[in-house]
Amino acid sequence: MTAKLLAPTIAVVMLVSPGCSIKKFAVRQVGDALSSGPSVYETDSDIELVEGALPFGLKLVESLLAETPNHRGLLLTAARGFVLYSLAYVDFPAEVALDEDLDRGKAGRARAGRLYARALGYALRALDRRYPDYGDRLGQDPEATAAQVTAGDIDLLYWASAALGLAIGIDPTDPEMVVRLPEVEAMIDRALELDEAWDEGSLHEIRLALDAAKPGGGDPASIKESYERALALSTGKRAGLYLSYAEAVAVPAQDRALFETMIAKALAVDADKYENYRLVNALAQRRARWLQSRIDDLFF
Repeated sequence: MTAKLLAPTIAVVMLVSPGCSIKKFAVRQVGDALSSGPSVYETDSDIELVEGALPFGLKLVESLLAETPNHRGLLLTAARGFVLYSLAYVDFPAEVALDEDLDRGKAGRARAGRLYARALGYALRALDRRYPDYGDRLGQDPEATAAQVTAGDIDLLYWASAALGLAIGIDPTDPEMVVRLPEVEAMIDRALELDEAWDEGSLHEIRLALDAAKPGGGDPASIKESYERALALSTGKRAGLYLSYAEAVAVPAQDRALFETMIAKALAVDADKYENYRLVNALAQRRARWLQSRIDDLFF
C-alpha cells in the first residue's frame, strides 16, 4: 500500500494517541504525504466510489488541521478537495436539477457556493502564512498582492483562483462577488508569469474559463489562444479542456458544428489512460454526455 492509502489509518490512530508533540509530528508527516502529487481520489475513475469516500477524507483533513492549523500541505489538500467535491458532486447535480426543480437546483448551487468559499478560506490561510495579510490585501490591490507570490506557491494561486472563480460563477449577477473577478485574474496572471506550463497547461485552461466568464463575454482571440496553449501543453490528456472551449466559444457563437466536434473530442479521451487525470476526465465526460443530451436546447 502507498503512503496515501495508509495515511487515513495512521492519522486516525495518531489523533487519539497521547503525546502532543508526537501527535503533531505525525500529523505533519501525514499532511506532507496527502499533499504530494495526485490523491487516491484523483487517480480513480469510479465517480460513485469517490463520491462516497471523499466527504470522509475531507473531514479527516479538517480534523488534522485542528491539530496543526497552519500546515501548508493540509491547507492545500483541503482547498483542492473541497473544490473538487463541490464541483463534481454538488454544483453539477444542482445545475442539472435547475431544469426540473428550480428550488432544489438553487439550493444546491447555494451549497456549492458555501463549499467553494470554504476551499478559498483554506487556500488564503496558506497564502497568509507565506505572505502576511495576503487575503485582506488581495481585495485592495490584487495585482500588487499577487505579484509577491513566488514560484513555490503556484499551486495555492491555482486553487485559490479556482475556488473564488467558481464561487463567483454561482451567481454572476451578485455585485459583491463579480467585483472580485480582478482578484482571480491577478492570481492566474501571476501564476502564468511564474510558470505558464505548470501542471501541463492547467493555468491556461482556467484562464480560458475566466475570460469566458467576464461580463459580456471574453475576447474570442484570447480564449482561442488560451485553448491552443493548454492543448499543446496537455497533449490532449484532459477532456475538460474541450468542454471549456465548447461552452466558451461554440455556444455563444451558436456554432453547433464546433460544439459537436469538441464534445466528440472530449468523449474520445481515454479516461483511464492518464492516471493523474482519471477522475477529472471521467467527470468531464459525464458533463459532456449531459451537454450532448441538451444540444437542441443550446442551439436554435
